[in-house]
Amino acid sequence: MIYTLTANPSIDYVLQLTKLTTGAVNRSISDVKLPGGKGVNVTRILNQLDLDSTALGFVGGATGDMFKSLLNADDVKSNFTKVNGDTRINVKVKASDEETEINGAGPKISDAEKQDLLAKAKEIKSGDVIVMSGSLPQQVESDFYLQIAKIVTKNDAEFVIDTTGQALLDTLDLKPLVIKPNNFELAQLFNKKNYDNNDAIIADAQKLQKQGAKYVMVSMAGDGALLVTKDHAYQANPAKGTVKNSVGAGDSMIAGFVGTFMKTNDPIESFKVGAACGSATAFSEDLATADKIKEIKQQIHITTLK
Repeated sequence: MIYTLTANPSIDYVLQLTKLTTGAVNRSISDVKLPGGKGVNVTRILNQLDLDSTALGFVGGATGDMFKSLLNADDVKSNFTKVNGDTRINVKVKASDEETEINGAGPKISDAEKQDLLAKAKEIKSGDVIVMSGSLPQQVESDFYLQIAKIVTKNDAEFVIDTTGQALLDTLDLKPLVIKPNNFELAQLFNKKNYDNNDAIIADAQKLQKQGAKYVMVSMAGDGALLVTKDHAYQANPAKGTVKNSVGAGDSMIAGFVGTFMKTNDPIESFKVGAACGSATAFSEDLATADKIKEIKQQIHITTLK
């Protein structure tokens, strides 16, 4: 079973405007409410790939009920921890080819609520994997994902963590299945401004692999993506299409890799599907559909670099 953890999920209220004028009344052309959160995005893409998964996280209040209803419409399985606070609402305004976001803080989580979710993590066993991603809600310790990683690895299960900085580095000893920094995040980990070539990116990705990550994917937007394994480095070419959406592309890439790997144990095919999922979402208004992923996958070719 694949589990996803979205600790601070949201209802994403997306408004389309012709023009945004601050300090004045603005009227939308259209609007849509979507279930938001990085782990939720992973689950929704797994559904498109016809792969079973269960979504975990903290939800509460009337907005939590709406959030679950939105997920149920996509036939998403879940086992959420109910909290006293309200699930947050994130407002995303698209106008004049720009997007402005106002993200809610989310509910305050009690010790009992945290323990409830940790108890759910203890049910994750050998053969399972949990994907943890996104921000943490109020009153949840910064090492919460690390706590869960320790629990599941003790049970001989796999974990994936999509975060940056020290929070990512702290998990490497536990051997995450895959990590996916983009090239800018990778540079920050090594106190660099940017990279001049793929060799430099691969060299730093190999350092993370040697520190414990089983696989390191590096997304590079219009330049495709890289995969570093124990013995080799591979590149996926950039797919051709018009970028419509940057939200969820990285989550889609992780979903494609993890879902395929759990089914095939083949990192190269997993990388190919991951690259296709990421590009397919980037070329869609919302997350990618199964048909879009299939279409884009035909464009993706994997090249061995080292």
